[in-house]
Amino acid sequence: MTDVQSSFDDRNMRIQKVGVRNVRYPVTVLDRREGSQSTHARVDLFADLPHRFRGTHMSRFIEVFNRYHRDLTMPRFLEMLEEIRISLEAERAYAEIEFPYYMEKAAPVSGQRSMMEYTCHYSGTSTGVHQHFVVGVDVPVTTLCPCSREISDRGAHNQRGVVRTRIELGPFFWFEEIIELVEAAASSGLHTLLKREDEKYVTERAYDHPVFVEDLVREVAVSMEDAHDFPWFSVEAENFESIHNHEAYAYIERSRQEVP
Repeated sequence: MTDVQSSFDDRNMRIQKVGVRNVRYPVTVLDRREGSQSTHARVDLFADLPHRFRGTHMSRFIEVFNRYHRDLTMPRFLEMLEEIRISLEAERAYAEIEFPYYMEKAAPVSGQRSMMEYTCHYSGTSTGVHQHFVVGVDVPVTTLCPCSREISDRGAHNQRGVVRTRIELGPFFWFEEIIELVEAAASSGLHTLLKREDEKYVTERAYDHPVFVEDLVREVAVSMEDAHDFPWFSVEAENFESIHNHEAYAYIERSRQEVP
């Protein structure tokens, strides 16, 4: 059959990104406790299009991804990107995926176990010579306002927040490591299942560990630098305020080259 996509285009315009977006697909990723975990992802796959081609071959993105979805570890993600680039005769390939990651957690007092969901991300590019890969983990937390606690005779306002980490791939790490150090820096982590004695514990723990968003991003950044020598990372904290009609926000990024 005639390959219309590969026909010559005389407009002499390279397209920077072309591909498929919002593909929903099952994937398997590494799990520190179980070895691997099956989940589902929202997937964006792109490549540049040389000026001489009229169109790309959309089906090839899915063909390649289908070969990797059952073992989508971090190194395999980069292999997949390079295979997409070669298959489409492109100079550069791009991919972004987002998936829920589940971790079993025990309630702090009762020990009741339940599954907690976190959102994870892969984002990368491959040129054949250079590859760039960033991993993201979004961690929901509880924060309690230090100012509110200091000035109030009774109680202090607290709220749910989220800490979004983005890490350039260097040394190997587990999603669970990042989740644990973020929760340790917050007023409290979240749980899917809490009994009354657990609710008392987490409420009092939050009161005893008040943090501003500024404290949160700094503490997470310090812990990440202590844990691994990442080439680059960023930490973003957002509090969904309980007494204001806006959110509180802070962002920090660090790299090996940065002087403290």
